[in-house]
Amino acid sequence: MISKTKAARTGRAVAFLAGLAVAGTVAAQTVSDNSVPSTGLDIPANMQIFGKVDPNVRKPTAIVNDSVITGTDVDQRVALIVSANELKLSAEDRDRLKLQILRQLIDETLQIQEAKTSDITVTQPEITQSFDRVSRNFKRSPAEMRTYLRSVGSSERSLKRQIEGELAWQRYLRRKVEPNVNVSDEEVQGILDRIKASKGMDEFHVSEIYLSATPERAQQVNATMRQMIEKIQKGEAPFEYFARNSSEASTRAVGGDLGWVRAAQLPDSLAAAATSMQVGQVAGPIEVPGGFSILYLVDKRQVLTADPRDARLALKQLTVRFPAGTTQAGATARAAEFAKAVQTIQGCGGVAKIAGDIGAEVVDSDAVSIRDLPPALQEIMLKLQVGQATPPFGSAQDGVRALVVCGRDDPRNGDLPQAEAIQRQMEQTRVNLRAQTLLRDLRRDAVIDYR
Repeated sequence: MISKTKAARTGRAVAFLAGLAVAGTVAAQTVSDNSVPSTGLDIPANMQIFGKVDPNVRKPTAIVNDSVITGTDVDQRVALIVSANELKLSAEDRDRLKLQILRQLIDETLQIQEAKTSDITVTQPEITQSFDRVSRNFKRSPAEMRTYLRSVGSSERSLKRQIEGELAWQRYLRRKVEPNVNVSDEEVQGILDRIKASKGMDEFHVSEIYLSATPERAQQVNATMRQMIEKIQKGEAPFEYFARNSSEASTRAVGGDLGWVRAAQLPDSLAAAATSMQVGQVAGPIEVPGGFSILYLVDKRQVLTADPRDARLALKQLTVRFPAGTTQAGATARAAEFAKAVQTIQGCGGVAKIAGDIGAEVVDSDAVSIRDLPPALQEIMLKLQVGQATPPFGSAQDGVRALVVCGRDDPRNGDLPQAEAIQRQMEQTRVNLRAQTLLRDLRRDAVIDYR
């Protein structure tokens, strides 16, 4: 089991990136006739590769239609992503990430350039305002954010560059694409009818990593995916990193997210895995047509049926922080004292006194959905009554905590989504598809000089 993915602290500013396969030296390589895929290209079945291809020999710099991307630009973006997402990358993984960051910076440059051709610009005050908002997401002031960025090897300029690219592209899409996207009433009604027909069925919010595999490569691919799972479970890199970096599925651009699906919409092997998984669990490698998949169960529910995990709670959180250098044994002993004190709580009215006795901090939160808590806490909160507290949880580094339930608003039976919400979702999906096509065309027509 792994905990739910942390919310992106900088929006897409710290999004993980698609990967790159790096080819080594090849003297001569043959491929059998029946292993050549149908690509529409004129590629000889019995081909020979001459020389070598190694993108790592290039410096990570480029000139994109006269706009320069430097090695420093790449290094600072890499530093931000690695730090913000607490990645533990090998030297090889870092090199791959650098090359992908270069491609991301090229895309940003093309997006900004295309927006400017339509007289769309983003002003410095707007960029600064967005930078300040990102800083608040990091729970820092703008000045503290600048210091943090420098400390991890990034910079304010690097983050503001990405902010500018995102804002410029969003405005371009709103002006040039969204007015031409339409969803009919009949399409929306069709979605609503299908939802009604599915009432009571299980739905799964899943993410997937897919790698193709011929029979000859099946063992190798299987071993590669097991290594991915091991790194995910050890916390060395989140699921989304491998989904964007390695997956061959079309969902790699969104971290492997398949959204909400029913079992009937998945291949049989994935459906069987999803129905037996717990929320937060990673399963695989799972054999599917053409290769293998790793599945991550983000959430599950029943269509148009109230889910107890949608209950909204009023909570008080008690926290006791440990001094720096606290050993595991010391933390365990302190946690035991904390647990004993928490067991004496009789309703939220007594929290303040207990907190004063043990030197705990108290934080109130009046609208927490059980679904938004880590899976382990979800199971506990479902069983608690108003006035009861969770067992202590935490670590030697972070201290120990407990949650006390002060109120609960149980969910009503599931309601049909509003037609307007479905229409907006469908329109946004079509805008995103048009945006992908536009960006592909911009890449095709660009003059890019790699240095």
